[in-house]
Amino acid sequence: MPPLLPSRVPRAKKPPPVPHRHGRILLALLLVLLLGMIILAITANAKRSGKPILRSDPSTLKRNHFVGTSAPSQATVNFTNGTDVIWQIPESPKAVLFVAHGCSCRAANFWDRSAACPHCVGLPEDRLIVLGALDRKFAVLTISSPGRCWSKEKDTGIVKWVIEWWIEKNKLQELPLVALGASSGGYFTSALAKEMRFSSLALMIAEGVFGSMGVPVGYPPTLFVHMPKDQHRMRLIERNMIALQKRGVHVKEVRCMEFPLTPTLLSDRIPGLDQAFSVKLFELFQEKGFIDEGGYLRNDGRATPWKQALREREPSLDKFEWINHIQEELNLAFGYHEMTSLQIDDILDWFESHMGSSSVS
Repeated sequence: MPPLLPSRVPRAKKPPPVPHRHGRILLALLLVLLLGMIILAITANAKRSGKPILRSDPSTLKRNHFVGTSAPSQATVNFTNGTDVIWQIPESPKAVLFVAHGCSCRAANFWDRSAACPHCVGLPEDRLIVLGALDRKFAVLTISSPGRCWSKEKDTGIVKWVIEWWIEKNKLQELPLVALGASSGGYFTSALAKEMRFSSLALMIAEGVFGSMGVPVGYPPTLFVHMPKDQHRMRLIERNMIALQKRGVHVKEVRCMEFPLTPTLLSDRIPGLDQAFSVKLFELFQEKGFIDEGGYLRNDGRATPWKQALREREPSLDKFEWINHIQEELNLAFGYHEMTSLQIDDILDWFESHMGSSSVS
């Protein structure tokens, strides 16, 4: 009898294959999700590690409505504790901003001339810093250094007394206190923060004095606004940022780049400067070779003999009231060691993001 063959067990059916098109879509979605997570991680890490914000777009030259217009000044002027003090308080202020100028400057540079301040100068970048801060509801206090430059040994006690007196006088004790210092004022402000409680600082074209004083415990968050063309200062800033981060201080930098001159740049930036004169000066710069084909200055504005060239055309130049205003804009355009208002939004954003940590009281 032939052997019985085992009955055939039916094979399990394979699941229908996923169409290739659906698989490709799923893979693409996964890749997009992964890429988004990587970008978010990089962005968050950049914010934590103080990666630089670059600012070189000439379109920012007309960013706010104050540029090229003379805003009515309501500044108050006082001579207190041996120095000039000028301030303005907007309605419902959110914070107090102390501003420290650089060498050979004074508080009057930040304010437009007015009946209350006939000696005020209103340099283009300085005034826009103040107007931008007032527009964002910061009460602004400027103080003149007793000497040509600030001295942390001689001036710290004077300025600390003035700030505390002024805050008490105007009943602003409950508001956060922040500070912006440029050049000599930046060094001074970095040292003043050891003696006063600031919510945050902005140091402009200055690396601070951390090498000599170290990083005090509880030092405030610090923003460095600088011009990379000054490579020596940039290296010092990078070193100090690392030192501050090691002590747990939140830091960030904004790098300010050069930009080209245009025929109407000066009249656009300087209230009261005639547009025809601005065009004529631009043409003179072209004729003398002070700028290249793209409008960029070939040399630092301070090293460009533009005043001599202009004096040959305009013998009455010595009576011209805009010389210092023009010089400031030329220095800024070259992107080397100058006060700048182009980054005021970044600076004020920095202040506002750290205002919950302390108050004046």
